[in-house]
Amino acid sequence: MKATIQLETLSCPSCIQKIEGAVKSVPGVIKDSVKIMFNASKVKVDFDEQTTEIEAINSAIQNMGYEVISSKVK
Repeated sequence: MKATIQLETLSCPSCIQKIEGAVKSVPGVIKDSVKIMFNASKVKVDFDEQTTEIEAINSAIQNMGYEVISSKVK
């Protein structure tokens, strides 16, 4: 499954590495697929829905202190 997650406005480029690390740490996330678009404040990620769900990915981001505004899964 592919997900696009809209975050609050990202203010620091170093945030990208924290968010990327959090997303990649979720079991079932396809690590090479994680893309963070700083200017758009979005995360694009592919994941295995048999292993994880979008809520787990959102939680990992929120646990780092970043607000998830919305997420779409295709």
